[in-house]
Amino acid sequence: MRPLRNRGPADSWLRVRREVESSGTSVIYAAVDDWLPDDLERPGLAAALGRDHKRLLEMTHVPNRSRFVASRLLLKSAAAAVLGTSPDELELAYKPGGRPHLRGVDQLDVSISHTEELLVVGLTRNGRIGVDMENADRRMLGLGTERQVCTPYELEALESVAEDRRNRELVRLWTLKEAYSKAIGQGLRFRFTEFGFTPQDQQVQMLRPDGTPGAGWEWSFHSWLAEDAYTLSAAVYDPGFGSHRDGAADCPLLPAVPDPRSSER
Repeated sequence: MRPLRNRGPADSWLRVRREVESSGTSVIYAAVDDWLPDDLERPGLAAALGRDHKRLLEMTHVPNRSRFVASRLLLKSAAAAVLGTSPDELELAYKPGGRPHLRGVDQLDVSISHTEELLVVGLTRNGRIGVDMENADRRMLGLGTERQVCTPYELEALESVAEDRRNRELVRLWTLKEAYSKAIGQGLRFRFTEFGFTPQDQQVQMLRPDGTPGAGWEWSFHSWLAEDAYTLSAAVYDPGFGSHRDGAADCPLLPAVPDPRSSER
């Protein structure tokens, strides 16, 4: 599965809408700088962020503030494109544990993640979605992380991966587990050693600690390498009540174009 390239703002959101209509799910990524206002104090930002503006005012770390604002603007714009409304009419709220949702909107589930220069947003009409991303070369191997993250089966499988690719494989497993935990609303409270995933050269499936299948057809899992530098993963739960269950397995990754409002700033 290869990411789709955008050709312009209208085309970008049109493809997001079409993807949600056809498969029920869409995953979009974008650069932080493309969605970051020039001035975080500019008029209108409070309205655009809604209740999240109060959270912004409490933040002091500049990079975190930038990613926080940009990710919320991207998420609300993507959701608005699917729902046929204005981003400012949508309010992002949080369930216990921090899982985001659109207040009063039951027909669209959302997830969000960001790291360094990139943002990723997941949308689904089918059930639930979780997304996560990390720098593909973030050092995890050799720090004890694998013992805290991997099942016995995954630890054994890691040993068979070429040494120069082993750290990236561990990052991939981490993002898949983060995505699944976000989808079920558990975050880091769910022990990652209690579930695992197939090796990179196989179709992504959830596994029990001993390597046997661990999830039914309702779940589909996906991983991509974006910009040759970031690993993105998505976990999608589709109980089959809609008409898009078969299409969920073909969920593509859609990079978002710059905010079309940027020329007005």
